[in-house]
Amino acid sequence: MNPGEVWAVIPVKLAGGAKQRLTPALSPPLRQRLALAMLEDVLEAVAGVGSLGGAILVTVDPQAEVLARRYDMATLADGAQDGHTGAVNAGARHLIVNGRGTMLTLPGDLPLITATEIESLIAAHGPAPSFTIAPAHDELGSNGIIMSPPQAVPLRFGENSFFPHLAAARAHGIKPCVVRLPGFAFDVDNPQDLHHFAQLGTQTRAGRLIAEHANEMRVE
Repeated sequence: MNPGEVWAVIPVKLAGGAKQRLTPALSPPLRQRLALAMLEDVLEAVAGVGSLGGAILVTVDPQAEVLARRYDMATLADGAQDGHTGAVNAGARHLIVNGRGTMLTLPGDLPLITATEIESLIAAHGPAPSFTIAPAHDELGSNGIIMSPPQAVPLRFGENSFFPHLAAARAHGIKPCVVRLPGFAFDVDNPQDLHHFAQLGTQTRAGRLIAEHANEMRVE
């Protein structure tokens, strides 16, 4: 794969409405701060991948736009309020219009992701048409996808998207490449995930934030 061929697309919700499933564990202000801290952890990892051509945040959130500028990333408003699937599809269309041949998409809630893992996923990706996927730890979610071309396989994200994405790739004549990576596998979706993440004691931005506010967490 040629250097710079892969472009990252990162969908980002409005921070005020992010991580609703963490409501039993965190107050709304802390939930918003955690979402932004995890996002910056992801952006830092993405920015450290030298083989990427660039990155686009699909968002209309002002604080996410500030982070995008900090890491010299573009933003796209089109599709930003159409859910995760709509945002990624809008990003894919944007890449195609601008002549980009490969899309990497990942969410902004992978606080353990590293540049090395992203590079490993890219290295596993074959020539077009191709589809590479890194599943969540429970093999339900699709936490990292690379596609050449950017709309090679129809995507539909949700709580149970991994196996349907594999089936969709095969239906389009593409043998999916599955790469299991611990940072891609771990997302923070519910209070149990949050409790596990707090126990890890990482020095990520999100990890430090949770450590500072551990007494405010309500995890059963």
